[in-house]
Amino acid sequence: MYRTLVLAALAGMIAGPALAASGSCSTAPKSQFKPKATLEAQLTGEGLTVRQIKVEKGCYEVYAVDKAGKKVNLAYNAETLEKLDNAEAGEN
Repeated sequence: MYRTLVLAALAGMIAGPALAASGSCSTAPKSQFKPKATLEAQLTGEGLTVRQIKVEKGCYEVYAVDKAGKKVNLAYNAETLEKLDNAEAGEN
């Protein structure tokens, strides 16, 4: 029984950060969202060419082109500008 508890605790410690890193869209009112221009400036500083930023259910969905010319689709929490693991987060 002790072994089962230890294994369960270890599994929780390993999975916990992975689950927390995924992030989620904001549930705050739009008045609390950070400006799109702030996100665009941040992404431009990272070497991306931003084509479009859309608002979808509390997320900013970003369509951009990276330094290598590859199209990228990213999602950010509109309130915190935290990058989300799921690029389609606002569409769910």
